[in-house]
Amino acid sequence: MFARLAQTYPDAHCELDHRSPFQLLVATILSAQSTDVGVNKVTPALFARWPDARALAAAPLPAVERAIGALGMYRQKSKRIVEMARLLVERHGGEVPRSLDELVQLPGVGRKTANVVLGVCWGAPEGVVVDTHVMRLAQRLGWSDHDEPIGIEQDLMRLFPREQWDPLGHVLIFHGRRTCAARTPACARCSVSALCPSAFRAENVGRRSPRVRSA
Repeated sequence: MFARLAQTYPDAHCELDHRSPFQLLVATILSAQSTDVGVNKVTPALFARWPDARALAAAPLPAVERAIGALGMYRQKSKRIVEMARLLVERHGGEVPRSLDELVQLPGVGRKTANVVLGVCWGAPEGVVVDTHVMRLAQRLGWSDHDEPIGIEQDLMRLFPREQWDPLGHVLIFHGRRTCAARTPACARCSVSALCPSAFRAENVGRRSPRVRSA
C-alpha cells in the first residue's frame, strides 16, 4: 500500500515554506491547530523581520502577535516562539539542535515537531511524524489499532524501516489532504482502495467521536 501511495505522490514533501531549520521549527510550531496554507501566509513577513533565533529572541512580543495575528491561538504561539528562540540562543548558540531529546526541551516542541525538523532538514528523524492525517490513515489502512499519536507512531516505526520514516509521513499527509479526507474520503479514486480494509466505509474510521455535552 505504501509503495502505491508513494507512486501516487512522488512529490510528497513538507508544505511549510522555510529557508532554514530555524524557520521550519517556527513554522511547525505555528502550524498547531492551523493549516499550512494559513501559516505560509504569515511567515514571509515574520521571517523578513526576524529571520533567525537571535532576532526573534529580541523581538517585542506585541509586534510578534501582530505579525501572526491571523492564526488561531496567536498570543500563546507568539510567547512560545519568542521563548523558544531565546532558549536556542542561550543553550545552543542560536542553532537548531539535531537531536529529538534536545528539541523537545524547547517550548512548543513535541515529538511531531521535532521529527518534522529532523526529517526535512537532515533526513534523520527519530520517529514518524504523526499528525491528524497520519493518525486517521494509519487506522483506515489497518496499520494501527491505536487512537493516540504515541501508540500509532510506535506501530509505524515497527512496520516500516527507518529510511522510510520521513517519506512515510509526507506521503500519508499528502494522501490525507488530497484523497482520504476525514469526512468525505474519495475511495472511488484512491490508488489503494483495492487493498484498504476501510474502503468505501471509511467515514467513521480514524475520526474522534464527537463530545457529548452535559446538560
